[in-house]
Amino acid sequence: MTKNLLFVSSFPPRECGIATFAQDLINALDKSFAGKLNIEICALEESGKPWGSKQAPVTYTVNPFDIDSCIAFAQQVNENSKIDLLCFEHEFGLYGGEYGHNLLAMLSLLDKPFIVRFHTVLPYPDQKCLKVVSLIGALATKVTAMTRSSVDLLRDVYQVPADKIVHIPHGTHAHIIDDVNALKKQYDLEDKLVLSTFGLLSENKGLETGIRAMKEIVRTYPDAIYLILGKTHPVIVAREGERYRERLEEMVKEHQLENNVRFVNTYLSLETLLDYLSLTDIYLFTSKDPHQAVSGTFVYAMSAGCAVISTAFVQAKEMLDENCGCLIDFNNAEQLARAAMTLLGDPELRRTMSRNAIEKTRSSIWDNVAIAHMAMFSEVLDDSKVTMPNLPAPYLDHVDRLTDERGMLQFARYDVPDPAHGYTLDDNARALIALCMYTTAIKPSTFADSLIRKYIRFMASCRKPSGRFLNYVDKEGNFTGQNEDVNLEDANGRTVWALGYALSCHRVLSFDMIQELLSLFRPCLRWIDSLSSPRAIAFAIKGLFYFQQYRKTEQVADLLHKLASRLQGLYTAEADDDWKWFESSLTYGNAVLPEAMMLAFQMTGVPAYRKTAEESLAFLCGKTFTDSYMKVISNKTWYHKNMPPANEAGGEQSIEVAYTMLALDTFYNTTKNHLYLEKMRVAFSWYLGNNHLKQLVYNPLTYGCYDGLERNNVNQNQGAESTVCYLIARLLMEQWNKHKYVTTKKDNREPVRIGFSG
Repeated sequence: MTKNLLFVSSFPPRECGIATFAQDLINALDKSFAGKLNIEICALEESGKPWGSKQAPVTYTVNPFDIDSCIAFAQQVNENSKIDLLCFEHEFGLYGGEYGHNLLAMLSLLDKPFIVRFHTVLPYPDQKCLKVVSLIGALATKVTAMTRSSVDLLRDVYQVPADKIVHIPHGTHAHIIDDVNALKKQYDLEDKLVLSTFGLLSENKGLETGIRAMKEIVRTYPDAIYLILGKTHPVIVAREGERYRERLEEMVKEHQLENNVRFVNTYLSLETLLDYLSLTDIYLFTSKDPHQAVSGTFVYAMSAGCAVISTAFVQAKEMLDENCGCLIDFNNAEQLARAAMTLLGDPELRRTMSRNAIEKTRSSIWDNVAIAHMAMFSEVLDDSKVTMPNLPAPYLDHVDRLTDERGMLQFARYDVPDPAHGYTLDDNARALIALCMYTTAIKPSTFADSLIRKYIRFMASCRKPSGRFLNYVDKEGNFTGQNEDVNLEDANGRTVWALGYALSCHRVLSFDMIQELLSLFRPCLRWIDSLSSPRAIAFAIKGLFYFQQYRKTEQVADLLHKLASRLQGLYTAEADDDWKWFESSLTYGNAVLPEAMMLAFQMTGVPAYRKTAEESLAFLCGKTFTDSYMKVISNKTWYHKNMPPANEAGGEQSIEVAYTMLALDTFYNTTKNHLYLEKMRVAFSWYLGNNHLKQLVYNPLTYGCYDGLERNNVNQNQGAESTVCYLIARLLMEQWNKHKYVTTKKDNREPVRIGFSG
């Protein structure tokens, strides 16, 4: 059921930081949860400036400086039965009365649940401030803050109950620019070392400090330029005109910095702002207020990859360290100049700080902030159903980025492919499966064909005369010593799966591809019977099953039956009343084992194979699914028989989710039990933030997938295994959407559909 939210906030076209924040948040919620949330805006009017004509999403306006208007608004809301929840953006200057006391009149009359976000939390309040903020906290259903320090103050100073307070960081924009030099040329900054700051100008921004520092900086770096981005705050203009900007301009002339300081006197669009931040070498934050809780300009600069020099306000002390920026004292131009010259003289240090700043802010991209808000909304509205973000489109950008002329590279450093570690047969085999799925589920294309050909060619280059395959290849195309040290059975079994699956897609592949695949598959039949590793056996069973969809042969059927009997024997020897598994531990790629047994049942009709398949998958799901999300077996500890489970969070990887979804899809196609579809949906939602961190594992900017979910963070590298497994999982959701979800009397839960973002 769609939930109706009303945000009460300043809102564009009003020019202020909170208006921009509210717009960015609402855009993020709409992007991720369109069709599941209906969001309207009550725009707060400026003092003495009535709102013009209302246009969607603005459906209400209120004059927060008029107590009668505040009371009338509360009554309107109470009379509107469609509003489920209100969200208030709080800043003391937004509401009339001492410390925004008018807001209390509004809140005290509401008979609907509401959430209040405090943008500023003063550490040393007087009694009046303490009382107002404490009463707001008492009335609110939830209170949110954007820094840990603000959370602590709300709890310890203002006595807001801890279970009411939710920490959700300020959202950030992820933005990638491939050619910074071209961007600098576009903005007439070619060959310049760019320092910048942005935001609405006012005296508390401390821009004088940056200008004074530039006098010293340009002596050593005459090509340095300081960009002061943004117009004067409208409140300041109304009160005193442009006197502050004029004083800054006089300072520039006095220090003869006309060629080194540039004012960009406009309210920047988001796209232009992100461009300026992307071309910035060092971002300067010179605020004079040590009690400022949070700054959108500050986190936007970090997320754009700027090395940051900042005064030590609250958020900067939480987020900056020597690895991603520099803290300086307030109003200290000498410290700023020294820090800037150190960074300007060390491009490698700037690059390191840039990467670290990006990594530190990726958890707070707007998509993750939207997920955190949706979780909070569901809790407030007592909605036990997990609301999933809409499905992202299945783009191939990062798959293409990882693939060079030889094949798919194994690793990436963040989103940049890392050739140093070469290639593996494993990754190219999985990539072949994923691209065949893409061609079948989405559409054939010359681009997808070119990738498929590369993966087939790479697999062919790994074949030995015996028909078996080597796995590890260096960046020059040579086999590495790892092939001698590592058991290659699983890689060979996985290759059989990939070849068999590709052949089953023969209707969408060209004749020459099929012939090449057959030339690789047929020699495998000579050695498949020798496999002993459980996963290698399972992979091979899958490959043989899919080959039978291409061409039925008695030889392949006999091999499949023989391997299934071997896997059944492993299960019989290990399983007992409490441990329904093939081995004495759950490790990696677990779901392929029950899936292989179910495929063997489909081919042979042997009831014991189905019984083993269902028992083992139920056992596995019992260890990996909570009531609301999938909790992957940690690769740090695994899960061992006759030992208590380790409570180690983290070590969760994409491959486990994808393999589980493949198994669930197979089980649904065999049994038509819709509970398997529901588990598929929950499993896929792991990528979309339905995990213990409530963060995306899929990267909406690169269309890749992060390498793992750790205890407190997401591993920001986006290598081949994680990205290809995400693509496989995403393509399975194409099938999920095609299945007709029919409820029965035994299972009458309302179906939850995942939609598509536009």
